[in-house]
Amino acid sequence: MKLLLDEMYAVKLAQVLRDQGIDAATVTEFGMAGRSDADVFAAATDGGYALLTENVSDFARLCSEHVAAGRHHSGLLIALSSRFSRRPVGYTALAAAVAAVAGDQLNDRLVYLENRGAT
Repeated sequence: MKLLLDEMYAVKLAQVLRDQGIDAATVTEFGMAGRSDADVFAAATDGGYALLTENVSDFARLCSEHVAAGRHHSGLLIALSSRFSRRPVGYTALAAAVAAVAGDQLNDRLVYLENRGAT
């Protein structure tokens, strides 16, 4: 799985995911900090990355518009802030939730991650 982490996620979380065998990168590592959500979604799509975010409203709309236009993407993973902490204490639960769907067919899907462990 190739995964692009939205701007709210730290490089350290990407490293935790890489340690688990997930090809993870952050928007910051891509040099895209501060760029629009549309630009981030386009970079993920163009690079063949699924996108991890907690920004439901903007990215769900972009995802829907993209598919409605007949285009494809590698998946959108939503980690609601009410379910997952972005702080280091939450990395284990978030990485486990990503790993739980890493083998799934995510193309053109929006998936809400489930927290089955400690935050």
